[in-house]
Amino acid sequence: MSTSDAVAGPDGGLRCPWGLSTEDYVAYHDDEWGRPVHGDDALYERLCLEAFQSGLSWITILRRREGFRTAFADFEIASVAKFTDADSERLLADPGIIRNRAKIEATLANARVLADWSDGELDSLIWSFAPDAASRKAPRTLSDVPAITDESTALSKALKKRGIRFVGPTTAYALMQACGLVNDHLADCVAREAAAG
Repeated sequence: MSTSDAVAGPDGGLRCPWGLSTEDYVAYHDDEWGRPVHGDDALYERLCLEAFQSGLSWITILRRREGFRTAFADFEIASVAKFTDADSERLLADPGIIRNRAKIEATLANARVLADWSDGELDSLIWSFAPDAASRKAPRTLSDVPAITDESTALSKALKKRGIRFVGPTTAYALMQACGLVNDHLADCVAREAAAG
């Protein structure tokens, strides 16, 4: 059998090594990452958080997620689309989030674009790029997990073509991983089967 990067946790179960690196990651890894996410607002939240993560570690975002939810009206597209310049300035002063002007402006601009889409359109578009699970081998090591795929590149292009900002191929792939379009839990990871549904 080939080598595996999976590491035993306190309960003896094998996990992706990053899923044991901090306490915050254990619950996120075991109960959330890689599980299918549906619904326009839920996917908008993930899209925004992945964009905010760009250039930072995910733990920074994860630890501020409640702050982001408070600041951005629980990522309800219709509400964020109505944010004004005053809201933008308020967000730039909010220590509960990442205060990056370009990322904040992209979050607001994306909500305005998405507010004009029909209900379920973002969900349908994102999920249309999910590859066939049977065509993907379960990764055994972290080096088996790509940063970009043909599907994430195509998703990035499709979103940008529709006016969505701050979503390059790497961010698109992180979104695909987090939202269950792909299952990148290692082959021996205890969370892999649950993520597969």
